Amino acid sequence: MHLIANAKYHDTDFARLELLKLLAENPDLRTTVSGTFGDFDALSAAQVLITYTCDLRPTPDEQAALRDFVDGGGRWIALHGTNALLDFGPDGVKCAPGYDTFMDTLGSRFIAHPLTEPYEVTVSNPEHPLVAGMDSFTTTDELYLCTYSEGVQPLLETRFVGTFSSGYVDNEWPTDEPRLVAYTHAVGDGEVFYCTLGHCCGEHDMRPIRSTTEVVRGSWENPIFVDLLRRAITWASS
Repeated sequence: MHLIANAKYHDTDFARLELLKLLAENPDLRTTVSGTFGDFDALSAAQVLITYTCDLRPTPDEQAALRDFVDGGGRWIALHGTNALLDFGPDGVKCAPGYDTFMDTLGSRFIAHPLTEPYEVTVSNPEHPLVAGMDSFTTTDELYLCTYSEGVQPLLETRFVGTFSSGYVDNEWPTDEPRLVAYTHAVGDGEVFYCTLGHCCGEHDMRPIRSTTEVVRGSWENPIFVDLLRRAITWASS
């Protein structure tokens, strides 16, 4: 296992520790940890990659290495803001252009999210082992609005229609369609599992936007999300 944890505007320390505790439940797993996509030796030695990142921008060489890892049979558990690369401008926040190899491997590109509030998550594919037997549930988290690559297989979804004022340029979402909360994306001989849940923030993690902020743990306090992470680790390492 290789864990990359480096999420701007998030409590990376908290998320890293929670993931390592889950990984430590299985004595057969060994984990290396990094804060960059550039540890090519650790990536090439791993069978499973886990990422908890936000606005961590891979270089062209790093994008190619990630693609090769999955294409060659690796499994990638991508969490929350991994697909979020943020450009701040006078009109608000928008997704950074480019990084097409990275986004195509992940299977999605983050565009925006409304203000955090509770929403219902339903199961899209109850036959898949990652979500089999899971009931619909309510969680309080950032609801990610994304574009998706061809071949993405939905696992969990929610619904959102409306306009919001959380600072994003693309803040109008008028069509009623599934907003994916979790999916898989096959690439070559490998596969990505992406789950958008998992926002967390510490008191000082929004600097320099603001000096202090409310401490948020979101779905990390939801036992269904923790169970989903356990399932993902089992799925990826089997």
